[in-house]
Amino acid sequence: MEDGSVGGRATPRYVRANLMTGVTYMIPFVTIAGVFQAVGYTLGNSTTIGGDIGTLPWYLVTVGSVALNAMVPVLGGFVAYAVADRPGFAPGFVLAALVHDPRLVQATATLLGVDTGDAQAGYLGALIVGLLAGVTTEWAKDRNAPSVLRPMVPVLAIPVGVTAVLGPVALILGVPLALTMNSVEALLRGASLPVLVAVGGTLGAMMALDLGGPVNKVAYVFAVGLLPELMFRPMAAVMVAGMVPPLGLAASHLLVPSRYPDVDSSQPKAAIVAGLSFVTEGALAYTTQNAGRSSLSCVAGGAVGGAASMALGVTMPAPHGGLLVVPLANRPLAFLGCIALGAATTAVVATVRRPKIDTPRTPQGE
Repeated sequence: MEDGSVGGRATPRYVRANLMTGVTYMIPFVTIAGVFQAVGYTLGNSTTIGGDIGTLPWYLVTVGSVALNAMVPVLGGFVAYAVADRPGFAPGFVLAALVHDPRLVQATATLLGVDTGDAQAGYLGALIVGLLAGVTTEWAKDRNAPSVLRPMVPVLAIPVGVTAVLGPVALILGVPLALTMNSVEALLRGASLPVLVAVGGTLGAMMALDLGGPVNKVAYVFAVGLLPELMFRPMAAVMVAGMVPPLGLAASHLLVPSRYPDVDSSQPKAAIVAGLSFVTEGALAYTTQNAGRSSLSCVAGGAVGGAASMALGVTMPAPHGGLLVVPLANRPLAFLGCIALGAATTAVVATVRRPKIDTPRTPQGE
């Protein structure tokens, strides 16, 4: 359970911390999915798991797909774990898996007289049912049980009981959540160019706003959640915007080093490697000083890069990988061009807004 949760379990800060814990544990699954699928698609030149069964590309894509499908239950499980520790993990995992299964969601929708198609609650559902499972488990842990039964409470009574009680609730919640995801997908599929530009700019700005923080993770999870629906434009915009801040600030540092006396001279190399690897946190070293100026330049570059990517119709089927997955983009040169445009925007804004700082000279004899 998160520190400081007692007496503040309903506060936005407490909820955000628990949601972020789930996202943090989910990221390695995203990385596995991205790398394996990127290599598999590149070697096999195929976008279907069933093609060329038994070959190395088929194996790599299949492993990536397994990791991609596991991300939603893992997200729900670790959100519940953040709230209620180990007893909450299994209920959160199972409930998230329930709302992620389109067959179960559709069956529940049919009983309610609603048509959800083949939609699923996805990441939005995992966040909500994971939080619900965690809060319920934490409440159940506070109940007194006979001493003879206490050893069974955390491993049997609570996981089974919470899952049994919340299973139907999760499925019912999955229906409106699936309809919400349907609406979002329909909006994006039929969006006009100005709407696509606005969505790309918003996602790009969110990716660059806090450099790996909660806002960044929200944009990233949104894009990853659309991959199973074969909607790859948002993922491209998010990846472009996530690579821009480290690359743009490194470029500014290399071009005008006199503006960065407070940053180690070797930092541009590290930032470039991070940027090319889609590690937005590589720009954090530049935000410890003059944070406002650096953050504005990152947001500007991320928004420009994301908007350009959506406007040009660039797609990216892999959830991670950076430079490694460029060949998977439908328009690799356009993908690289959007990164360059965003990075250039960040570099220009950072250079203009960051004042030249003269390093004071040490008097002789001191």
